[in-house]
Amino acid sequence: MNTLSTVDLMHTLGVQAQAAAALMAKAPAARKNQALRALARLLRTQGDALAAHNAQDVQRAQEAGLSAPMVDRLRLTPQVLETCAQGCEQLAAMPDIIGQIVGMQQQPSGIRVGQMRVPIGVFGMIYESRPNVTIEAASLSIKSGNACILRGGSEALASNQALAALVVQALEEAGLPAHGVQLVPTTDRAAVGQLITMPQFVDVIIPRGGKGLIERISAEAKVPVIKHLDGNCHTYVDDPCDIDLAVKVADNAKTQKYSPCNATESLLVARGVAAQFLPRIGAIYAEKGIEMRVCEASHALLALIPGVKLVPATEQDWSEEYLAPIISIKVVAGVDEAIAHINRYSSRHTEAILTRDHMHAQQFLREVDSSSVMVNTSTRFADGFEYGLGAEIGISTDKFHARGPVGIEGLTSLKYIVLGEGQVRG
Repeated sequence: MNTLSTVDLMHTLGVQAQAAAALMAKAPAARKNQALRALARLLRTQGDALAAHNAQDVQRAQEAGLSAPMVDRLRLTPQVLETCAQGCEQLAAMPDIIGQIVGMQQQPSGIRVGQMRVPIGVFGMIYESRPNVTIEAASLSIKSGNACILRGGSEALASNQALAALVVQALEEAGLPAHGVQLVPTTDRAAVGQLITMPQFVDVIIPRGGKGLIERISAEAKVPVIKHLDGNCHTYVDDPCDIDLAVKVADNAKTQKYSPCNATESLLVARGVAAQFLPRIGAIYAEKGIEMRVCEASHALLALIPGVKLVPATEQDWSEEYLAPIISIKVVAGVDEAIAHINRYSSRHTEAILTRDHMHAQQFLREVDSSSVMVNTSTRFADGFEYGLGAEIGISTDKFHARGPVGIEGLTSLKYIVLGEGQVRG
C-alpha cells in the first residue's frame, strides 16, 4: 500500500471515529454494558477460531526468529481469553461514571459550580505483540463512551483482526456504532505516522510496547501522549521481614512470567537479612535458570549455590528492564538506601517492600516516587484487571492526567458545569 492511500485510509478512519465518538458519548449505560457482555460471550464461544488465527501469528513469529518472551506475548491461550472475557464482565458490572457530577458548591454570587465526567473523545492506541490488548482497549473504550483507533503490531495481525471482528459484532448487537472501535487494517508503518499527527480527529495517543516505539511516538506525536517507557520494577527485602514470605513473593515477582513490564527486574536486600534470604532465593533462581547480576556483597552469599549463574553487575544493570530470566541483586544498608536507590534508578513503574516493620512500610509508601507502590506482595499485581479496573489501556508513568494502570477514569476528562437562576455578574 503506497503512502498516499495510507493517508486516505487514516483520514477515513479518523472521520468515522469522530462520528462514532459523538454516538458513544451519549450511549446509555445499558447499551454499553450489553456490548461488553456480548463481547465476553463471543470470546468464550469463538475460542477455536481465535486459536487458529493466533497459531498463524505464533508460527510466523517463530519462523522470523522472535525471542521466546516476545512469542509468549503473542499467545492467546484459553486462560488469556478467559481473563479478557472476565474483564469485559467486570467492566459491565461497574457503575457508569460518564455524566457523574462532583464537587458541586454554591458560590457567593448564587451560582453553583461543579464538574462533570465526560469521555475524552477519540483515542489512538499503538501496541506491539500482545493481541489481548485489542480487547482491553476496546472494552475500556466502550465503557468510557469513547471511540478508538487501534494499531496493533504486524506480528499479531491475524489475531487482532479476528478479535476486532468480534468487537464489531458485539457493538452491532447492542445497537452501538460499528466504527466505535476500528483496527487499522494495514501493516504499513506510515499509518502510525498519520495516526499520531491527526489532532483534528484524535484526542490522545496511547503507545504500548518497547522503549523505542514509545520514544518515537512521544517525539513525533502532535496530540497528547499517555506513556510509560519501561518497567524497571524493584522488590526490596527489608530488615525485619518474614523470610518465608519474602522468598515466596520475590520468586513470584520475577519468575511467574518474564515478559510483562510489572515483573521485578531488580532485587534489593537489607544487609541484616541478606545471609538468611539470599541463599534461599538464589537456589530457586538458579534452579529456574535465572542469571543474577550481582554486587560484591550478594556475590559472596550466592557463589556456593549449585548451578548458579552470577555476573558482576554494572552501573547499567541497575537501570535495566530485562524482560528475560535475568535479575540484578544488590545488598543495601536498609530502607533509606533502598528508597534512594529506587528513586535514582527505577522507571517509576512499580516497587514493593517486603517487611514486618509498619513504620518502614509507611515510609516506603510515602517516599518511593513510582506509579504503584506495594507492601508485602508481588509487583506482578500492577495490572488494571488485578486492581479491579476491569482492564487497563496501559500503565502510565507520567505524573499528570493518568498515573499507574489506566482504566475508565484515565480515559475521561472533567468539564466545569455552572448552574444559575438568572444571576448576572456585577
